[in-house]
Amino acid sequence: MANGERGMSNHGVTLPRHLTKDALDALAMARHAQPFDVLGPHDVDGARWVTTLQPGATRVMVETDGSRTELARIDGDVFAAKVADGAYRIVTIWPDGTETVIHDPYAFGPVLTDLDRHLIGEGTHRELWRALGAHVRDHEGVAGTHFAVWAPNARRVSVVGEFNAWDGRCHPMRQLGAMGVWEIFVPGLSEGETYQYEILDAEDALRRKSDPLGFGSQHPPEQASVVRNIDGYGWRDGDWMAARAARADRSAPISIYEVHLGSWRRRWDEGGRSLSYKELARDLVGYAVHMGFTHIELMPISEFPFDGSWGYQPVGLYAPTIRFGPPHEFRDLVDAAHDAGLGVILDWVPGHFPSDEHGLVRFDGTALYEHADPREGFHQDWNTLIPNYGRTEVRNYLVANALYWTQEYHLDGLRVDAVASMLYRDYSRAADAWVPNKDGGRENYEAIALLQEMNTVVYGADASVMTVAEESTSFPGVSRPVHDGGLGFGYKWNMGWMNDTLRYIGLDPVHRSHDHHLMTFPIDWAFTENFILPISHDEVVHGKGSMLDRMPGDAWQKFANLRAYYGFMWAHPGKKLLFMGCEFAQPTEWSHDGELDWSAAERAPHAGVQHLVRDLNTLYRETPALHLRDCEADGFRWLANDPAQSITAFARFGADGDAPVVAVCNFTPVERTEFQILVPKSGTWDEVLNTDAEIYGGAGRGNMGRVVAEGRDDDATVALTLPPLSVIVLRHAGGT
Repeated sequence: MANGERGMSNHGVTLPRHLTKDALDALAMARHAQPFDVLGPHDVDGARWVTTLQPGATRVMVETDGSRTELARIDGDVFAAKVADGAYRIVTIWPDGTETVIHDPYAFGPVLTDLDRHLIGEGTHRELWRALGAHVRDHEGVAGTHFAVWAPNARRVSVVGEFNAWDGRCHPMRQLGAMGVWEIFVPGLSEGETYQYEILDAEDALRRKSDPLGFGSQHPPEQASVVRNIDGYGWRDGDWMAARAARADRSAPISIYEVHLGSWRRRWDEGGRSLSYKELARDLVGYAVHMGFTHIELMPISEFPFDGSWGYQPVGLYAPTIRFGPPHEFRDLVDAAHDAGLGVILDWVPGHFPSDEHGLVRFDGTALYEHADPREGFHQDWNTLIPNYGRTEVRNYLVANALYWTQEYHLDGLRVDAVASMLYRDYSRAADAWVPNKDGGRENYEAIALLQEMNTVVYGADASVMTVAEESTSFPGVSRPVHDGGLGFGYKWNMGWMNDTLRYIGLDPVHRSHDHHLMTFPIDWAFTENFILPISHDEVVHGKGSMLDRMPGDAWQKFANLRAYYGFMWAHPGKKLLFMGCEFAQPTEWSHDGELDWSAAERAPHAGVQHLVRDLNTLYRETPALHLRDCEADGFRWLANDPAQSITAFARFGADGDAPVVAVCNFTPVERTEFQILVPKSGTWDEVLNTDAEIYGGAGRGNMGRVVAEGRDDDATVALTLPPLSVIVLRHAGGT
């Protein structure tokens, strides 16, 4: 054979040496690991060959400079011929006579740079989403979409979609070295195309997978990813972004409204659908601002297949769920919140993922993202899989995702779900169902390192964001900086406070004197972390009933108990979080497939509770003593604890010169008169809040708006009227 040709094919064409029978057979069976070695243009001994695979085509031509060269069918659906030099396009004639003209994907060089490849292989690509996934872009002067995916143990990866009839033979991808990334640039593809990756896996089986770094998805139960161009959004929140650091500071008033977007409100005039991101940008933002909250916290919106998981079992960590609109409309919601002076926090779930076949599970036929050993990689409580935090590429995938949400969507914070389940290898496991760490202990060193790296990277990129841990154990230093040995979170949910105080307030008042410590003991650790006091969705589901249901007594006592509990919560040290519906004492347990009972909010005394929460938020924001030292022990002082009468009283302090505040809590249904306590200052104290006020649904008992403390500072005495099941808040107004 001369001139690099291998002889005549069975179609009468003398083929170049790279078009071997084995190569052609591999293409036909979609098993070729390096399709760019065969397809596209190749110069062989001075001649330029173009090879293309066009399943179902009648004829194929190459078009260059207005002229067309017929390609020969050399093997099944493979066509090839010598062609002239220069840019070209593939012209395909189909059996029905139609014609398509496309740029040849196999004529384009790689998109990923050497630096991308190095960082991906090293597991340190901070902006991984800019390299992997589907990107609408121009490449070598042609518009199209670049696809890249990590699948190191795959034998072949193809991108498939409506554009190629989901045929894995059409667009097999290029493998880039030993790091396991596959890529291809597909000319002509743009926003809105559906796609997945067809993977011939390590076990020689075919898998159809959605894109782990896809920016969009189809509506569940459909499973494909959707090409979304996330570039070019016109943010208008520059002033907010420049000033938001102060809003996340330990000294700032932080009052969070936790929301499940799908069930906050529905449009019953349109079949009961949920509100869109754009509608929420108007209605939810306006309501949260009206209620005085400083932030909204969104239960997970990373794409998830099962509504009943509430988003806590994500399959698309880089895709805002399509349930409420495309990515730019989610940005509209964030932008509107910022314009209204409201921060946005996202629930982020790096602790587990579901085993849905189109997701991450055995992505390339191996336990790639998860652990192979179920003692390390399977959550028994949730029937989900645990990421392999010890694998650098998996850690990079998660850390980059945290950065992605704060950078691409301007989110003001991430609340990390189920941190306790990440920190301990024996979490919710029998003694023989877990693997100890290298030192024989239960701590998950790899998960700890992941959380520390995530916080270091996120805060390092933008110190004005906040990260929050939902962590239910006494693991030390959750909100301590990483350089001081901590996990590096900005805040931690105070689950101990929540459990103790809810247990207390649920008791019949006649029994509360025996458990008075439940309301006082939490202060012993209140300043060991930067705490948020959470009344979250977990407290109003799974048969627990609504917050109102959890209160004892008749209807009057239930409402009075709940108002007193909220008064105590807002006066107590710690930032605040309240789940939607709790602000107006929703009468029934939350259901994710309905909506809040907004009709209740229009009726007394529900409307009174709603008014109280609004006033509590206003008082909290405008009173430095109630927020400035939330995380500092010298901002708090006990004034009275009377277990027999179920009364507590404490003072809160701001900076020097700020008026101190006193909260007095009566958790019995008995009015107390002439109840004396010591207060920090003599002189006049204004009664700035009373949960028994008539406007809140109470009876209007109290102290006529003002009291006078007699004596010297720090030894002054005031006599108070304490309405039944109430909290009163006094603020020093001056005088001696």
